[in-house]
Amino acid sequence: MTNDVKEIFSNGTAKGRPGGEAAPAPAALAAKVRTLAPSMTRSMQRVAEAVAADPAGCAALTVTGLAELTGTSEATVVRTARLLGYPGYRDLRLALAGLAAQQQSGRAPSVTADIAVDDPIADVVAKLAHDEQQTLADTAAGLDTIQLGAAVTALAAARRADIYGVGASGLVAQDLAQKLLRIGLVAHAHSDPHLAVTNAVQLRTGDVAIAITHSGSTGDVIEPLRVAFDRGATTVAITGRPDGPVSQYADHILTTSTARESELRPAAMSSRTSQLLVVDCLFTGVTQRTYETAAPALSASYEALAHRHSPRTR
Repeated sequence: MTNDVKEIFSNGTAKGRPGGEAAPAPAALAAKVRTLAPSMTRSMQRVAEAVAADPAGCAALTVTGLAELTGTSEATVVRTARLLGYPGYRDLRLALAGLAAQQQSGRAPSVTADIAVDDPIADVVAKLAHDEQQTLADTAAGLDTIQLGAAVTALAAARRADIYGVGASGLVAQDLAQKLLRIGLVAHAHSDPHLAVTNAVQLRTGDVAIAITHSGSTGDVIEPLRVAFDRGATTVAITGRPDGPVSQYADHILTTSTARESELRPAAMSSRTSQLLVVDCLFTGVTQRTYETAAPALSASYEALAHRHSPRTR
């Protein structure tokens, strides 16, 4: 075993990782692999792909064995384990064994989400439904509830919330803004980058700015978040790339699942599903914190629109 690996394994804790921080549960391992693999180096991707494809087989391997299997080094294997949230390779092996046991517990095999141009519509429905379920499960498993709670606290007390998103993420920004408005909070969604920046300069301490970007590198979203950050507002990033440029200006990061993209289903479709889950979690948390004012506001909004949903009498 190399000195680098020995140093990482010393005392059972990885360098740079707080000793008291718990490793992810086995159920979260597959989600972490899917989310983080795109941002890994190619050698680390080979390790991540191997453990995701065959958790039982990899659980039986030593660090040297997995390094040989993936054509990498022992240090790369341990670095991959650390990036996935485990103090060392031994902890990853335990999680792999747990994941393998779950997979062998009698569940039906997964349905592939790859859709062919000649698939019957019933197969398309089944594959998309499975992919949506997996996306939601991965997002829930990987969502940091401490970060979520902090974002909820900031929103519940905010004088004003600005939400930035373009394209499909812009639709999610509008969804969050209209939800917050219905419980009496001042919220604005911005998809125009110029308008987003000119509004961001008006923010200050006590305000909240939220950037929604699947890639974590959308300049039109990052720029107003940076301005809001510099103005002292509490900033939140909802992103599938927690290591992306947007994280530089985010006080709180809420990670969404990175679903596989296919020719017939671009990333914008699957990323929106996970973003909407996070938005619903934020909204529900804020509603809980502000229930005394939120409940009457919701009732008033329902009453104001009730006549539009009732059958008209002649």
